Amino acid sequence: MEEEKKVKTKEEKAYSRKLLWSFLKGSKLFFVISMVSAALAALADMVSPQIIRMAVDNALGGNPASQPDFVLRLVERFGGFAYLGEHIWIMAVAILIVAVVKVVAQYCFRVYNTKGAETLTKTMRDRLFGHIERLPYAWHAKHRTGDIIQRCTSDIDTMKRFISEQMTSIFRIVVLLVLSLSFMLSMNWKLTIIAMLPVPYVIFRSFQFHKTISKAFLDCDENEGKLSAMAQENLTGVRVVRAFGRERYEKDRFEQQNEYYTGLWMKLARPMSRFWSVSDVLSGMQIMLIVIFGSVLCIRGEMLPGEYMAFLSYGAIMTWPVRMLGRMISEMSKAGVSIDRVAYIMRAEEEKETGKALTPPMDRDIAFEHVSFGYEGGAEILHDLSFTMKAGSTLGILGGTGSGKSTMMLLLDKLYLLPEDGGRITVGDVDIKDIETRHLRKNIGMVLQEPYLFSRTIAENIGITEEEMPLERIREASRAACLDETVEGFQKGYETFVGERGVTLSGGQKQRAAIARTLTQNCPIMIFDDSLSAVDTETDAKIRKALESRFGSASIILISHRITTLSKADQILVLDHGRIAEMGTHEELKTGGGIYQKICQIQSASAEEVGA
Repeated sequence: MEEEKKVKTKEEKAYSRKLLWSFLKGSKLFFVISMVSAALAALADMVSPQIIRMAVDNALGGNPASQPDFVLRLVERFGGFAYLGEHIWIMAVAILIVAVVKVVAQYCFRVYNTKGAETLTKTMRDRLFGHIERLPYAWHAKHRTGDIIQRCTSDIDTMKRFISEQMTSIFRIVVLLVLSLSFMLSMNWKLTIIAMLPVPYVIFRSFQFHKTISKAFLDCDENEGKLSAMAQENLTGVRVVRAFGRERYEKDRFEQQNEYYTGLWMKLARPMSRFWSVSDVLSGMQIMLIVIFGSVLCIRGEMLPGEYMAFLSYGAIMTWPVRMLGRMISEMSKAGVSIDRVAYIMRAEEEKETGKALTPPMDRDIAFEHVSFGYEGGAEILHDLSFTMKAGSTLGILGGTGSGKSTMMLLLDKLYLLPEDGGRITVGDVDIKDIETRHLRKNIGMVLQEPYLFSRTIAENIGITEEEMPLERIREASRAACLDETVEGFQKGYETFVGERGVTLSGGQKQRAAIARTLTQNCPIMIFDDSLSAVDTETDAKIRKALESRFGSASIILISHRITTLSKADQILVLDHGRIAEMGTHEELKTGGGIYQKICQIQSASAEEVGA
């Protein structure tokens, strides 16, 4: 998806933030509870050193200490510091209670954070998949499947980890930093300043690091998408790879991409290692400064032993939020790349109605009026096509590769839209632009040139047009497609699992299964786009005969390279480089001296040679 390489605009960044916020619908409450729990756990961490400080300096040491009024009032209710010194177990129980509160808070944090994370993931995947399903056919044709899958999996997981592991820790980080600094300043402001010396540099380096690695993370993500696409293509096309003995070539190609992808992460590992190593050293220096200068202050009598112990605890506690802040900024780079990649898909405009969304009867004449069309960025394929197909008739289309036969059918089904000056296509004098897309496609049964079968049973593949289809109806359509007898020969019959993309079936069986699937719809318009190419001539004739007897009132479009398949059509259209070269019946065209006659003679000669 090369267009993503441009610099993100303010509008796109704002859209990404808005999108992320909308994804949080349904999981916000879980994350709020988890953040409050994290803050409570942090508060418990702050209280314990103060209890130890009071136990050492006030209760046992008998030294006066400046404590907040509410603390002094609380201590007086328990008999004062002298009484607590004689009953030190009370202080131990207080620490135990604080520890229990921390454990409960951490438990709540884990539970609700996990609920929030999984709810968020489900919401993101549901919305992203639903949006992808509604995107135009032209969008899918321009983007690699493997890269789309990677965005729906890896990028969503990256976003989930950032929100559940980093963003939810913000409250805890804020509480730890604010309270740590408050307690440290209240005990000794000089040592606090010394302890804070490395912090500004760590924060500065974190933001600098974020700017440095953002593009590197984007490169890693994009190349992971290429690797996923490569694996997906090879797994689905494994028969082709094996048939042509290209295993070694594909293996080397995959390893080359994998090596490049690994090299990007290895390259990224160097600045990341430097960043974390420097952060660890500075965190260690922070503790070392507290130990050294705190000891000096204790020796000088400027600091009490309990205060020193508490200060050490706060210093150790504070290293975590400072380092976590750096990690959060680092993970923000990854999450930023991921949300932008997901937002790229979500920004893509869904397929919309182009006109009045009418639902007229579809058993009417089909007309192409001065239709011209070319794919985006390519040359024009169809040039000023005009013809009319009578309702209930059979139209045969013959043409060389790239002549525009399949393109005509994609336009009729509104999978691609005609440009404003590209003419128009009508059904019963109603422009298909004004026909509701769902209504149009529901009434057009199409068997594509390359039939696609899902990783399900034969019955599920044929009956996929409805949630629950009776087996007898499936078998009826299969009999018309000359498939029923074949399926009954399988050990599990219609419950046979066909494998991904129908890999366990032959080409002809896949085509017949796709035909049977279309026949279950009983559509007034049926298109067979070279869908009998993999079946033998005898089966071809049987299927055409079944179509005539079963769907005599339907408008049938047959696209084929076989003259025998087209010979019974009411009208035959011959395309040559996107233009109508000939039009007429089989009898008219086979003696017309044009392309059709030449092909007819070649195929007749070939048939005679085979017969001989």
